[in-house]
Amino acid sequence: MNELIAKVKELSDALLVDANAQVEKGNKAAGTRARKASLELEKLLKEFRKVSLEASKK
Repeated sequence: MNELIAKVKELSDALLVDANAQVEKGNKAAGTRARKASLELEKLLKEFRKVSLEASKK
């Protein structure tokens, strides 16, 4: 679970950096990277929810 949390943090940091670059500098490539990171983050968050529910049942 700790590994999953670390991946979520890493992806969310990358998402924020790229999203800010898109908004502040108009960097279109950063927007593409941010959207890709958001999709990957969505998958990880669903996995976290599943793991968290299993851990709470123990």
